[in-house]
Amino acid sequence: MTTARELGTIEKVGDIREYWPHEANDFTPWLARNISILGDALGMELETQEQEAPVGAFSLDIRAHDIENRQVAIENQFGATDHRHLGQLLTYATGSEADVVVWIAEEFRDEHRATLDYLNQRTEETWEFFGVVVELWKIDESRAAPYFRLVATPNDWRKKAASVNSKANSELGERYRDFYRGLIEKLVETRFSGSREAPPRNIMDFGSGYSAFKYRAYISKQRARIAAYIDSSDYEWNKSLFDQIEEEKLEIESEIGASLEWDRSDNNRYSLISTVNARGIEEEQEILSEIQDWMVDRLLKFREVFGPRLAELVD
Repeated sequence: MTTARELGTIEKVGDIREYWPHEANDFTPWLARNISILGDALGMELETQEQEAPVGAFSLDIRAHDIENRQVAIENQFGATDHRHLGQLLTYATGSEADVVVWIAEEFRDEHRATLDYLNQRTEETWEFFGVVVELWKIDESRAAPYFRLVATPNDWRKKAASVNSKANSELGERYRDFYRGLIEKLVETRFSGSREAPPRNIMDFGSGYSAFKYRAYISKQRARIAAYIDSSDYEWNKSLFDQIEEEKLEIESEIGASLEWDRSDNNRYSLISTVNARGIEEEQEILSEIQDWMVDRLLKFREVFGPRLAELVD
């Protein structure tokens, strides 16, 4: 006979200001560093580009982009939605040429939710407007966890989100898969990586032996990139590791034989060190093969140069 296990009680945290005392100083920086949580709620893979991004004489809370390089404008507000923030949102959407507009608040008034629904119905399909309520929930005495509750979404949003998540069936997804198949074959020959499945998206990660440090291959329509990607759940640890590695910037670039982009990315949880090739996924097959060869060379160099340093810096 089995005995039922005792279950906890889930409850909403009454005041989010207990955790984020100030919207601009606390919530917005937190969201910029943890943008993937919002992305999961929206059905998108988001990456923060800029915090307090200038738009004319004003500033947008967060400017981000998704895996298809669509521009995402995010405006945050504590308390209930109001006309002033609605006006700001439309100004930012226009000024930043956003494809996706996200309005986050503690409470959505009916008239503002109806306005977003109206915009989704009347504007071009390339524009998407989201209304999102931010909440904190916990189970018994557990730590509070953020929850983004969608109250306004674009027409057929669930169908579109499912389509994005099944990118393997898209033409662009197949181009990515074919590209990474070729890259994997070349990496197997060098013994950098074993045979594995190629992803139908623009990013592919390779392990370094440390879970918080990866070698990342990235290709978009305009460029390709190889990066040393630092990302653990501990923001301060990530920045500390980046700073320690950057102390040897000159030696590292000399050993690799190229100047690198050093992106501490204070508005994000991750940091990265990368090298860029100004050619992308839409090139002819001959050029794509050359990009693969370039990626193989860079990945081997990165492992050779960063590997010994990680052994000294990471416990």
